[in-house]
Amino acid sequence: MFEKSTWIRLPRNVVVGHGVIDEVVAVVDDLHLDGRPLLVTSPTPREVAADPIAAAFREAGIDPAVVEVESATFSEVERVIDAVEAEEANYLVGVGGGKAIDIAKMTSDHCDVGFLSVPTAASHDGIVSNRGSVPEGDTRHSVAAEPPLAVVADTAVLAQAPWRLTTAGCADIISNYTAVMDWRLAHRLKNVEYSEYAAALSEMTAEILVDNAGMVREGLEESAWIVTKALVSSGVAMSIADSSRPASGAEHLFSHQLDRLAPGAALHGHQVGVGSIMTAYLHGGERGFWLDIRDALDSIDAPTTAAELGIDDETVIESLTTCHEIRDRYTILGDGMDERAAREVARKTGVIG
Repeated sequence: MFEKSTWIRLPRNVVVGHGVIDEVVAVVDDLHLDGRPLLVTSPTPREVAADPIAAAFREAGIDPAVVEVESATFSEVERVIDAVEAEEANYLVGVGGGKAIDIAKMTSDHCDVGFLSVPTAASHDGIVSNRGSVPEGDTRHSVAAEPPLAVVADTAVLAQAPWRLTTAGCADIISNYTAVMDWRLAHRLKNVEYSEYAAALSEMTAEILVDNAGMVREGLEESAWIVTKALVSSGVAMSIADSSRPASGAEHLFSHQLDRLAPGAALHGHQVGVGSIMTAYLHGGERGFWLDIRDALDSIDAPTTAAELGIDDETVIESLTTCHEIRDRYTILGDGMDERAAREVARKTGVIG
């Protein structure tokens, strides 16, 4: 008897394009959300997007509350949870980069209210996924949460974001290749639950970036369009799988360990991109697939070496040999790499000198 079932939660509306930030109130109306919104933002995104959105709500006769967050921490999540109650908010609008949207997402899940995602930088696939990422001490937690009811991504706003944030988003997406390789490996060797559909969607998302890497250029709104499409697809893949597996493998473990060893040295997306070069080599050896990843990253101005990350060679080696200990997630790294093997991989791929 077949008894398998699943519950996939996805955004109802995804609005992407030039000037769509002006459509936030219309999107709220289409979702039939009533009552008072709480806008969750941070200082720069507030000026760029949250204040204009708040003004649009007021013109529509709605008085929004606004709360600024400084960092993605559990204490900030608690503060926004308190603000929901204090401001008698009925739904949330996350406006900004990773921290504002992740905090809005987790607050939404805790308070059982809906939220909209309005990204101001194309730096991560959390703009649409059902996962939140929060650092705590020397580790980082990937937390299950509700996906947004809608995503409103204005390419004019995204194109003006710092270029390094966009390249970090691109690198994060390109790393889906190795994340899916690790997922398949874990399925074959450890019987980890696997979704062919989610895996295919995640790989297709990475292909969008690799195939269009030559079109991703600083300040071009069309580039923001390409990257945002890929980020949305990646987030949807995670929601379908109900796991971060389609977009997080050994390359993410490598990045999380770098966060412990050299906090703040480089952006997460850039770190996973470099990690993906090395893990692709481990999956494909001399066949050269890792070269395609390295070339795509180089084409979009993303780092491909430890020096370009601003991290010394020995820290890279330490991260590569110890990152398997971070969480119980089977990857190509298995139960760890020997230091000599790690150094050989990093040298052959050009990550270290």
